[in-house]
Amino acid sequence: MKLKLTRPLVFFDLETTGTNVGRDRIVEISLVKLFPDGTTTEKTRRINPEMPIPAEATAIHHITDEDVASEPTFRQIARSLADVFRGCDIAGFNSNRFDLPMLDYEFDRAGVDFDFSKARFIDVQTIFHKKEPRTLVAAYKYYCGAELVGAHGALADTRATMEVLLAQLDHYEDLPDEVGGLSSFATANRNVDIAGRIILDDKDREVFNFGQHKGKTVAEVLRTQPAYGNWILNGDFAPDTKRVIRRLMLRGQLESKK
Repeated sequence: MKLKLTRPLVFFDLETTGTNVGRDRIVEISLVKLFPDGTTTEKTRRINPEMPIPAEATAIHHITDEDVASEPTFRQIARSLADVFRGCDIAGFNSNRFDLPMLDYEFDRAGVDFDFSKARFIDVQTIFHKKEPRTLVAAYKYYCGAELVGAHGALADTRATMEVLLAQLDHYEDLPDEVGGLSSFATANRNVDIAGRIILDDKDREVFNFGQHKGKTVAEVLRTQPAYGNWILNGDFAPDTKRVIRRLMLRGQLESKK
């Protein structure tokens, strides 16, 4: 195995009721934990989302309301799930944009304060798009030389993501073989929050990466328009984004008193 690990790397994938990370819920999570010695453990858990699963979502992942009716809610498994991730780095396919913010929302709703800032993230899709823009199915065929059987099943997608990353490391000699370098390469921007709503510019200043203030420094916007920060805190933003805004608001208040 070319990948060098100093601590476990958790590959994970979610199946959900939809794509709105603030309103939708997880119905299945699969994890493959890759250890520094090359061994792996796997786990799949279906979850009662406490809401109906739309037909269009079932058409993709084939999970129905009846399939999850007797399964535990996310709140019931949240703490044990957090223990699986704790002390690990995290990898997925399109995970920085979707799976991680969705998981962050679910932990927040369950009252579990999981500190994602202690982990490094590898979004395998970003590596793929930088090298060979395609979907996971095409990535698996390109790098692994096989058809992806069971696509849109959480465990099949999770296993495929791990196999694609390991194949990418064999395929591209210039890819870093340790998690820190891969995390940097697999990040489209220098994210301050998980979702990339706030990023660092070339002067290491936090700037907004969305909306009317895109490209402006957070410090300047919060100084001149403090209501904008409150709008984010009260809006449909990921808990991690709100934590970053609170921290930057507090930093601005402290600096103004100097």
